[in-house]
Amino acid sequence: MAAELNGYPGPTHVLENANALQLTQEQKEKLTSQIDGMRRKAIPLGEQIVAKEEQLEGLFKSGSVTNESIDHLTAEIAALSGELRAVHLRTHLDTKATLTPEQIAKYRALRGYDSSTAKPMHKH
Repeated sequence: MAAELNGYPGPTHVLENANALQLTQEQKEKLTSQIDGMRRKAIPLGEQIVAKEEQLEGLFKSGSVTNESIDHLTAEIAALSGELRAVHLRTHLDTKATLTPEQIAKYRALRGYDSSTAKPMHKH
């Protein structure tokens, strides 16, 4: 939400509103490419996070967990989670660069964001 609420829309929601935003074919292709690129990076990171969480749970189940193993695995999970978040946020940055200021304003109106407070006016 940090990006979305501050004028950096995500490509999926933009494509969902393609007609209302009058996206060009070139914009649609760029947005689709952004989604594909994000998925190529995000899916492996998500899989690594799940594997590390399972490893941590396994240590607890087996009774072999230590302070060191907790510190090590939680640090790895945190780093991977940060990388995953950065992948998503960079995609919002790319999406904003793909749109015109008018399209961004129209998008915010379509999504129900109050521009004066940058908060959603309704639930998504």
